[in-house]
Amino acid sequence: MTKQRALIFVNGEVQHIEALRNLIQPEDMLIAADGGLRHVLNLGHIPHILIGDLDSIDLNLLPDLQKKGVEVLRFPVEKDETDLELAIQTAVKRGCKPILLVGALGGRLDQTLGNIFLLNNSAWTDLDISMDDGIDQVFLVRTERNIHGQPGDIVSLLPLNGSAIGVCTENLKYPLNNETLYPDRTRGISNKMLRETARVTIQSGLLLCIHTRANG
Repeated sequence: MTKQRALIFVNGEVQHIEALRNLIQPEDMLIAADGGLRHVLNLGHIPHILIGDLDSIDLNLLPDLQKKGVEVLRFPVEKDETDLELAIQTAVKRGCKPILLVGALGGRLDQTLGNIFLLNNSAWTDLDISMDDGIDQVFLVRTERNIHGQPGDIVSLLPLNGSAIGVCTENLKYPLNNETLYPDRTRGISNKMLRETARVTIQSGLLLCIHTRANG
């Protein structure tokens, strides 16, 4: 078991590859979820683990990857979980904390929404799981969260699973002070950071935070 951070690369879109390059630390565990392998390789790295049904990669790459020490975990195409869900399960079993999903946004809408909803898996409520594509950072706010960025960055707060009650913000242009955000309203969309750190707290409910870097 390890407490190292896991970066899981997914076969979605990457908007700013250089920003992602700067995210990778030498001690990170790099996991490629099937076609997410392309992002790892484009960044000049070799994953520690390649997982999925492998229907989105060139299978001719496997012998060379395995020679380089890549652990390949292959699953049937007909399965109940997506490759990303399997990758998260593997990272959790290996004891990785936190978990960052790279390239999990963009592409097919159904897969993007499915990836976002995975953040709300009841088995992972005590984990810090977030998404990043170099421009957008996506994560859940259950009680409180600091957002690190630059003045002018956009912050959107979307309630999940019903209304979010007692929402308070600091260092955002349009402050929320003990307010309720409703899932059928757009009150929390397109706020802006005034300083390098903003803060969101919530009394009850769940918020999806989308932090868009203005200078990505």
